[in-house]
Amino acid sequence: MFERPADDEEHRRPRDDEERRGGGCEEREIREVWHDLQVTDHATKARSSSSSCIADCRERRGTAGAGARIGPMAVDTSRVAHLDVGPGELPDTMAAWVIREERQGEPLEAFQLEQIEVPQPGAFEVVVRVMAAGVNFNNVWAALGRPVSVFRYHDEDHHIGGSDASGIVWKVGEGITRWKPGDEVVLHCNQASYEDVEVHGLDPLAAPSQRIWGYETSWGSFAQFCKVQAQQLLPKPAQLSWEEAASYGLTYFTAYRMLIDQARIQAGDRVLIWGAAGGLGVFATQLCKVSGADSVGVVSSTAKGDLCLALGASAYIDRSDFAGMMRRGDETPEQEAARAKESRRFAKHVRELLGAPPDVVFEHVGRATFPTSVLTVKPFGKVVICGATSGHQLDFDVRYLWMRQKQIIGSHFANAYEATRANALIESGKIRPVLWKTMTFDGVAEAHQSMYKNEHLGKIAILVGAEAEGLGATGEGPGAIRAEVGG
Repeated sequence: MFERPADDEEHRRPRDDEERRGGGCEEREIREVWHDLQVTDHATKARSSSSSCIADCRERRGTAGAGARIGPMAVDTSRVAHLDVGPGELPDTMAAWVIREERQGEPLEAFQLEQIEVPQPGAFEVVVRVMAAGVNFNNVWAALGRPVSVFRYHDEDHHIGGSDASGIVWKVGEGITRWKPGDEVVLHCNQASYEDVEVHGLDPLAAPSQRIWGYETSWGSFAQFCKVQAQQLLPKPAQLSWEEAASYGLTYFTAYRMLIDQARIQAGDRVLIWGAAGGLGVFATQLCKVSGADSVGVVSSTAKGDLCLALGASAYIDRSDFAGMMRRGDETPEQEAARAKESRRFAKHVRELLGAPPDVVFEHVGRATFPTSVLTVKPFGKVVICGATSGHQLDFDVRYLWMRQKQIIGSHFANAYEATRANALIESGKIRPVLWKTMTFDGVAEAHQSMYKNEHLGKIAILVGAEAEGLGATGEGPGAIRAEVGG
């Protein structure tokens, strides 16, 4: 889910630079991220003003490096929302938050504002004016350069991250017929080469060229303009502001594929959702409700449980009541016996709440919860997994898998068709984004530093072309739910 396996390059076909496209990373769950890296230092406090922060960082780091940046010039973030050109015409340069290989490290150091050349769209590509961008954990990894450097995945000498965005089509490349300058859009983040046969019959997610835009590619949304494939464009839901529309794509489309197309939930199904108040879980809970499935969410507090109930869950479980079921991986035989006993107690409680064992378990935590997921799901049931925030090495009693004929299903982001169908549910108001905080463009590095230190409390959106919060809504309907979220 989060990063591509280190040996995955052997599955890729040669391609030229123009064919490189996106793939590979959903957001880590709020409040459970990065604990396996044993982060112990504290976050750098916010500067008294963004301009002093930028000046201080530039003074300490300088502007060394080569490539698309345009010399050591100051970037006036107060002018980011203002352009001197109209749709169809691109300026020569733009403000962008850039990561370069030589300064990978903590986000406050790795992200640097630069004035950089605006990319031109190629065939079947579109340049979008970014009105707002969504922050995901994948570009914390990009800043750190681990577990795998993003510069392994693309040949640019710079990295402009950002895998969620809302914006305005500004210039289209050759071959584009469905979109024109001035169209308001949101973006999904899956890219693949049109030359890969998997794109035209199997699934773009199976293509050797598949990448996640704004993580495994450059030209993401933390800039005044981004460059995408035309197939990434989706209509912006009219009732949402720019920041609301930029907040949901990566996590929501991931949850949609997991439950609707991979697990194929139906009305009357019973679903257990780990981290039900987190970035993935808030959408999984809503998808169960709109599909007629009953869900029980596992959360970290009563307040998070109340959010799940408001989103449509039948009940919730505070995971602290069953802390002993969490798998560490280094248990003694005696400790493992005690842990398994606690897992059985948890499974019994889930049955009591749902009336029967769950048909589906929505899994993304990994090592800590996976043995309990396999135990808890019903015979012939499905465990659908898109990640492993607590660790990638999984061990569990496989007898529960084969003797009771359960299924483990892997899932990764979504294709354009799935994203389109999922987006229609947002447009109709049946699914709502959940947004915690909106920051201005000069807060990109700070937002990622907050994520790195696990100090954030929910989804963060960044204003880029939008001058203030609340702008961009042109229709009637429910907006985003404003709430703190987390596992």
